Amino acid sequence: MNDQSSTVAQTLADLVGSRLCHDLVNPLGAIGNGVELIDMTGSVRGPEMDLIRDAARDAQARLRFLRLAFGAAGPQQVISAREARAVAQAPWQAGRLELEWASTADLPRTRVKLGYLMLLCAETALPMGGAVRLDQDTGGQWHLTASGPRLALDEPLWSVLHFGMMAAGRPLRPGEVQFAALHAAAAPLEVTLNYVARDGSLSMATA
Repeated sequence: MNDQSSTVAQTLADLVGSRLCHDLVNPLGAIGNGVELIDMTGSVRGPEMDLIRDAARDAQARLRFLRLAFGAAGPQQVISAREARAVAQAPWQAGRLELEWASTADLPRTRVKLGYLMLLCAETALPMGGAVRLDQDTGGQWHLTASGPRLALDEPLWSVLHFGMMAAGRPLRPGEVQFAALHAAAAPLEVTLNYVARDGSLSMATA
């Protein structure tokens, strides 16, 4: 596949991701609003409502995150530091992953996309949960550190970050698509991806 056809394929994949998220966000928002109205009236209470409320909230948070991670991103689109942090942290609040979004700058959506995809890659290395910190240096490059009770890296999968999908030596699973997406998103920005795992911790960076 030449550079032009690769770019077209990635753009199409981004647009499909944006379309799916766009079509799902409205019905999920309606469910969330409906739950809030029921809460206000107090007509229904109990563990069933708690389950629905939590599920709707988690689904909305995850969808907002995935829309920025996998959706189309233009260089002129800017995400505020506050929004980028809130959207990044929301999906993990009830999980085993503790996330610190340390960047304080407003960023182009293309750069936020890189950071979010790095988070998803790091998540796969922490099957028992852990702590992740993501920050930027003065040159705008991402630096991620992650640690947990168990660190597990599938080296052929992680090599996709350097060499593309074929480097895995097998078809990628749906839960691994972030590695191919990160490799593809970094290319037009002329960014390289580096990672090192040692002593139970993982470091990732762009350069």
